[in-house]
Formats: sequence, C-alpha cells, structure tokens
Amino acid sequence: MRAARHSEGHLSHRANWLRAAVLGANDGIVSTSSLVLGVAASGASSSAILTAGIAGLVAGALSMAAGEFVSVSSQRDSERADLHLEERELRDDPEGELGELARIYERRGLSPELAQQVAVALTERDALAAHARDELGLQQERRARPLQASWASALAFSAGGVLPVIAVAVTPAAARASVCVAVTLLALAVLGALGARLGGGDQRRATARVVVWGALAMAITAGIGALVGAAV
Repeated sequence: MRAARHSEGHLSHRANWLRAAVLGANDGIVSTSSLVLGVAASGASSSAILTAGIAGLVAGALSMAAGEFVSVSSQRDSERADLHLEERELRDDPEGELGELARIYERRGLSPELAQQVAVALTERDALAAHARDELGLQQERRARPLQASWASALAFSAGGVLPVIAVAVTPAAARASVCVAVTLLALAVLGALGARLGGGDQRRATARVVVWGALAMAITAGIGALVGAAV
C-alpha cells in the first residue's frame, strides 16, 4: 500500500513581499483617510479635500516604493558583503571553514562523526550555499529583493489609499466624514484578517490591532485639522 503523500504548507517564504504589501496597504488606508479627514475637519471645500486625497495617494505610493527599495537594497548589500567575506574565507582556509560547519551541526545535536560527514557532503556539493544557509542564516527564498518589495508596497498603498479617496469623492458633504471613517475601518478589518490569513497568524488579534491603531491615527489627525481650521 502506497504511503499517503505528506505536504506541508509553510508560509515563511512569503515574509518579504507579505510584509511590504501589508505595510503598504495599511499605510495607504490610514494615511490617506487621516489626510482627507484632517483637511475636511478644517472646513476646506470638497475640491480641496479631493485634491489633498489624490496628492497624498500619489505621493505616498511613490514614497513607499522609494523607501522600500532603499531599505531592502541596504539589506541586500549587507547580505552580499557577508557572502563575499564567506567566499574569501572558503578560499583562504577551506579546512577551517569545514570544521566550523561541522561544529554548527554538532551544536544542533548531531554526533561529531555524523556532523563531520554532513559538513563534508554539503561542502562538496556547494560550500558557499551551505555556509550561507547554516552559518549566516541566508536562505535563498528569504533573500532581500528590493524591486519586489518596492512594487508590492506601492501597489498595496495605492489599493488601500484609493478607498478613502473614492469615499469622500462620491459622498455628500454632510456624511463625508462618517462614511470615510466607516470605509476605512472596514478596509482595515479586512486587511488585518487577510494579512493574518496569508501569514498564518491569529486573525482576530491582527484585525483588532490594525483597526485600533488606524482609528487612533484618524482621530488624532481629524482633531489637529479641526484645531488648525479654527485657528486660521
């Protein structure tokens, strides 16, 4: 009888793009809604509110893309520097690096003999890959990818930020603030649940966290907008 095929759906390989996408969408929803609510609370006209929302959406998406690219590029540069250093050490002292790899496997529970055998086998196959994975902790699927993080963050910001802009554009002035808040909180709840589902986390906790902090940001920004509007 053939044994049942066992398949595990690990989610850690999604860490890079998932982090950028969730952060970008959350930023887009919260910052754009806070911006339009703050401008609306100051008593600005409908055209001014919509202009501010669109400007904030475009500027925020470009800023997120540039910020993610620079940040993740710095991480990639550090990874490359570590790999170049490891290449040089493997070239200058292969026996020492082999012993270092064997000691890593010993610390993980293998016997000295087995650790040495594993180190030799992996070194013969691809020494740099073995050291990158087991000494430096650089797994191929988790390497820094600046362009991936950049576009994921920008697209997610735009997708999140367009919701409050549409809400204030199609809603009468009297109900604009309440509709924008409702749309924003609903979008944040969906985002929190979706992010937790994709990442394998607790959906209720993630949803509550995202909604509470988003509501707090909107309340503070609207309050400041009202104060500024009254002052000027």
